Amino acid sequence: MPRGAVPKEEAETSVSAAATDASDEKKKDTGPFAEGEKVLAYHGPLIYEAKTQKAEFRKKEWRYYVHYLGWSKSWDEWVDTKRLLKITDANIAKQKKVHREAAEKRGKSKVGSSERKEGESKRGKKRKADANEAKEEEPEQVVKLPLSSHLKKQLIDDWKHVTENNKLVPLPRSPTVNDILQKYLEARTKKASSETDDATGEVVDGLRSYFDKALPAMLLYSQERDQFNDVIPEESDISPSNIYGAEHLLRLFVKLPELLVYTNMEEASMAQLQAKLIDFLKFLQKNQTSFFLSSYVKRKK
Repeated sequence: MPRGAVPKEEAETSVSAAATDASDEKKKDTGPFAEGEKVLAYHGPLIYEAKTQKAEFRKKEWRYYVHYLGWSKSWDEWVDTKRLLKITDANIAKQKKVHREAAEKRGKSKVGSSERKEGESKRGKKRKADANEAKEEEPEQVVKLPLSSHLKKQLIDDWKHVTENNKLVPLPRSPTVNDILQKYLEARTKKASSETDDATGEVVDGLRSYFDKALPAMLLYSQERDQFNDVIPEESDISPSNIYGAEHLLRLFVKLPELLVYTNMEEASMAQLQAKLIDFLKFLQKNQTSFFLSSYVKRKK
């Protein structure tokens, strides 16, 4: 063996050790959550299953780019650690609790009832002051989705049928939410470019995902809860978008602006999304007679 040479076994051991050290150095710190880790993430007041895609340490805090499982990638966003939870039995129980409370709260509320009662009640300075105070506490809406007078009337009639006339939307509906979304996609992609096709497809996928997750939590009146449990039993893999129709889809658009407040989309992307959502509302109105019911069925006692 030449003078000063290192034995083969020792050389191999040194190379292996060096490779291990280099590998350890490449393992970057990602804070309390690892990249690719399944987590629970707050989106608005509710908690959903998600997966971390990237991790960055910015402005003295860890931030994570998350993908909500079962949602379109158009809803992916950067969030801080305050919005993330480890998947534990306790946190899963917390997730179920907030969804249950949201469903109960939604069931007790009545769309339009506060406006009607307010118009019938006395008008005074105190009421104006309370309204101004409440307005200041509400988060600023980044997306505005104005409803036409026709769609507003549709919402009011829907509310009256269910809450005052004790009637229900017969299920399953035809067309379903999925049918309507598919019709919109086909109508808008006939003469569109491939890039426009992709954007429209992502919005359609996002609406479908939002509807399926939001319906049991915030789109049902208390009078509709039993019907929901009958058509979509607990632990069922049936998607609400395959059962419900335009009546409940329109309710989603009332809630979307406040839900989108909690997203961290870039301004240009948010403007594009708003334009697509407004276009979809125009599509609903154009097909109002074929998409919406003219009569509901009597609710079983």
